[in-house]
Amino acid sequence: MWKDYLISISKECQFKAPATEADILLIKRDLDIDLPKKLADLYKETNGVFGNYGSSFIWSTEQMVKENLFFGATIHEQDVSMRSLDTFLFFSDAGNGDLFGYSIENGRAQNDDIYVWNHEDESRRVIASSLEEFLKGWILGEISV
Repeated sequence: MWKDYLISISKECQFKAPATEADILLIKRDLDIDLPKKLADLYKETNGVFGNYGSSFIWSTEQMVKENLFFGATIHEQDVSMRSLDTFLFFSDAGNGDLFGYSIENGRAQNDDIYVWNHEDESRRVIASSLEEFLKGWILGEISV
């Protein structure tokens, strides 16, 4: 389903082998978060979605864990005002320091909304109402940050 959907948006989408169950379990173990169903389903088809020149639309599970652990550690070393950002599960970046993710509470996504976190002013806003809308908008350039 996901690969077909993404190819219908752009023939330039590139895929990796599906994430293994162990890859997905590492997210739960290392981040103490249950993946949102749509993102888990996407990972069962491909461990990341990439465009030309290696640009990433959806990080691999390995990169997701690495980035969220790094960002979480950075938050705890920073100003208390940033602490609310550890309630996000980031799965992609804009290439300029801004990050895309789900709002998380008690280890679960609160809804299907996708947020962008602006690294310059630390603002956060809903950028898409679903993973499908985010991917279509981001790949086609209809979403900008």
